[in-house]
Amino acid sequence: MSRTAKTARETKRLWLTYPRKAIQRPVIYELGHKFKVVTNIRQASVTEEVGIVSLELVGERSEIKRAIKWLEGFGIKVEPVEINVIEG
Repeated sequence: MSRTAKTARETKRLWLTYPRKAIQRPVIYELGHKFKVVTNIRQASVTEEVGIVSLELVGERSEIKRAIKWLEGFGIKVEPVEINVIEG
């Protein structure tokens, strides 16, 4: 099997902050249909003013990058989830 036939999948955890104008649009649903990524909502808080979602994306790196750019096109702020691990 060639290297190009087997592509690496990765997982990205992101914080999405929706502006008021994007709250009613089902962007996560659309994201899962428009791009070859698996979406998993880890946490969410939505009001009439703002939406904050912790979203996990699984897919090829290039497809995840395309998906993030698409989200940003709606004015959604995308930031990586910082994971702090305390070793004992």
